[in-house]
Amino acid sequence: MTKPAYKRVLLKLSGEALMGDDAYGINRATIERMVADVSEVTKLGVELAIVIGGGNIFRGVALGAEGMDRATADYMGMLATVMNALALADAMRQIGLTARVMSAISIEQVVEPYVRPKALQYLEEDKVVIFAAGTGNPFFTTDTAAALRGSEIGAEIVLKATKVDGVYSADPNKDPLATLYSNITFDAVMTKHLQVMDATAFALCRDQKLPIKVFSIVKPGALKRVIMGEDEGTLVHA
Repeated sequence: MTKPAYKRVLLKLSGEALMGDDAYGINRATIERMVADVSEVTKLGVELAIVIGGGNIFRGVALGAEGMDRATADYMGMLATVMNALALADAMRQIGLTARVMSAISIEQVVEPYVRPKALQYLEEDKVVIFAAGTGNPFFTTDTAAALRGSEIGAEIVLKATKVDGVYSADPNKDPLATLYSNITFDAVMTKHLQVMDATAFALCRDQKLPIKVFSIVKPGALKRVIMGEDEGTLVHA
């Protein structure tokens, strides 16, 4: 068997990815399929950390949050990511994977706090580490949390799992002539004003020379193909 292309990766999952075809919340079949993909990758000896978003839960309360103080709304979003992280860890436990949820905000009765040396220890013990509550600060997205945690744990790449199969020259839903890039530089992304991550997250990856791979988590087997270094999604590199 050929070796995986990466030893340690940071997987960024959007909360929306957990919804499946539902309007909001967690779709059981979807989370089980994702966890099966994760299990396949860990069997290759890859050390995997995950940053999870909260859009699937927060979307359900977003209308009520309209006009709300931004910091308060952001803290609500962080708590939504903790709920997703717990669901993900539980689904992993049910198939025999060991996962540890670490939260950037302190709720020690529920999950342990994020401590970098402890996270590194878990990764070395082949446990899946799920980072919850973003960066722990309002005004920063979970994309920024992914870039930050990826840098902190020495990940070789940030895998941004979305519902789109890579970075296109334009919105493929609006422009039938939009073309998919197989790889593109950070500078070219900025020049062409392409949306890969939010500006803070993107700048952090660029400064740290931490490549980003954008791919579709909806495509069966895509995560494994990315890990094996196959032609899947778009690689954004220095």
